[in-house]
Amino acid sequence: MSERGTMPRSFRHHPVAVAALALATVLPLAHAAQAAPPQPGPQVQESAQARIRTAYQLPGDRVYPEGIAADPRTGDVYVGSYATGAVYRITPGHRTAQVFLPAGTDGRATANGLKVDRAGRLWVTDSTAGVAVYDIRERRLLARFDVPGEAASFVNDLAIAPDGSAYLTDSVRAVVYRVTPAQLARAAAGTGQATLTARFDVSAAVAPDARDTFALNGIVADPSGRYVLTVDMNGGGLYRVDLASGRTREVALHGGDLRHADGLELRHGTLWAAHNASNTISRWHLSGDGTRARVERRITDEALQIPTTLVRRGGRLLVVRSQFDKGGPMGPGTPQTPFTVAAVDGI
Repeated sequence: MSERGTMPRSFRHHPVAVAALALATVLPLAHAAQAAPPQPGPQVQESAQARIRTAYQLPGDRVYPEGIAADPRTGDVYVGSYATGAVYRITPGHRTAQVFLPAGTDGRATANGLKVDRAGRLWVTDSTAGVAVYDIRERRLLARFDVPGEAASFVNDLAIAPDGSAYLTDSVRAVVYRVTPAQLARAAAGTGQATLTARFDVSAAVAPDARDTFALNGIVADPSGRYVLTVDMNGGGLYRVDLASGRTREVALHGGDLRHADGLELRHGTLWAAHNASNTISRWHLSGDGTRARVERRITDEALQIPTTLVRRGGRLLVVRSQFDKGGPMGPGTPQTPFTVAAVDGI
């Protein structure tokens, strides 16, 4: 990545190279954060009662998982491979995942964000291309939405709003794309291919030192349908985007920041974040209007193995252990196999 954060066009087709450049900014920040003086603010409880254990295993020695999604209808959990684009399914009562969509399915190079919508469709983002939508029962591709233009891009995570619209972050362009149910229906009824539309440009709102760099990452939708929240992983800010007006404002964070934050989970006014490079999970209390958040708890533990995303199920967090720093996009080394998803209680 250059000083301005731009990437050669060729990197769009090499996801590991893209992330190696983009995530290379994260590790120096981790060292800087350790050296920084403590900031004034309320005491944050380090979660001494939190327990981390292995919940599920993923077959394969080069999985490097990133995204996770739960299907509330069936209890199935889906996990995507950043390195191969494969998607795995874990069914209730089983500890070992099975391949649901093999590596390279429909030309996919990588599987970043995953979500299951209320209609039983699985959404899978490919950072190099866009997003694909599948009928879960038939394992059939319904439609694919591709990033427009030739400029550098990195489609990262997504959230499904109450009206069924999907909102997706682009970490390089600092925009949020939208796919409405009507757009999905038209694409599925036609050729099965369409172009992503940038609904919100967040670049003017993010921190000045985060502009033109790898910025937007995780995203969640307010259950009332008023706004989405998206995080700037390098600047550490959280941004509220009003879905009606498009107004973007920074959420006032109390007691900490969201530096290195990757995946987000929002339930009943509680926001959880996976901070990848620092091996941290934080829990925040969100105000009713989504304009303020106060950190309540956090856990930092190397057993999290570079957590990228998380989902709340059955009173616990399921956390993806990416091991990106062991031969993956964040550094050389040899990963522990099998790759796993952790269950974290007490936070």
